[in-house]
Amino acid sequence: MTNDLDRRLAGMSPAVLSLFRLVYGSLFAGYGAMILFGWPVSSGHPVEFGEWPGWYAGVIELVAGLLIAVGLFTRAAAFIASGQMAVAYFWMHQPLALWPISNPPDGNGGTPAILFCFGFFLLIFLGPGRYTMSGRRSRLR
Repeated sequence: MTNDLDRRLAGMSPAVLSLFRLVYGSLFAGYGAMILFGWPVSSGHPVEFGEWPGWYAGVIELVAGLLIAVGLFTRAAAFIASGQMAVAYFWMHQPLALWPISNPPDGNGGTPAILFCFGFFLLIFLGPGRYTMSGRRSRLR
């Protein structure tokens, strides 16, 4: 029973990896759009053009998130996004408190940064999956 389930699910892995990449990239791009444009919802603290580090983080999140979502330069974009989230966690969240699960003052609110960091880290090594713009570009040549 288990071997049969493993075999059936293994065949779906490339498509599910593409879905994971699409969802993770879209969510990341959404955070970047929220920082830069206050869309789809306001971030609660507006960031001025060129303001360090918020504006630059928003640009990285928007651009890397869109690249990851469509599967274009996925490994490079995931490397940058994972690194940015590691820096964000240790620079912005970890100094507030040791525990990431809860928001301050009990925790540091860094759970999204950790999840994004390791989700993108996984994409660096697994790649983008079956359905990508990179794959489409190479087939069109």
